[in-house]
Amino acid sequence: MDKKYYTYIILTESNTLYCGYTDDVDKRFQAHLEGKGAKYTRANKPIKVVYKKEFATKSDAMKEEARIKKLTHQEKLKLINC
Repeated sequence: MDKKYYTYIILTESNTLYCGYTDDVDKRFQAHLEGKGAKYTRANKPIKVVYKKEFATKSDAMKEEARIKKLTHQEKLKLINC
């Protein structure tokens, strides 16, 4: 079985968007909820995963994360709503 990687976006209580990558979105989101995911999501409480995209390699998922982080808030919302 090939390992899959994901780029994901989380909506926070302050209506901001956090982007990251992982090999297990559910487990990673749980870590964010418990305050163990990222410094950003400790300060901005996560509500839900609003976007995820699957990749065959960790490198591809990381590249997509970097691309998304460069987008404006409006561009991220557009991506989520597609």
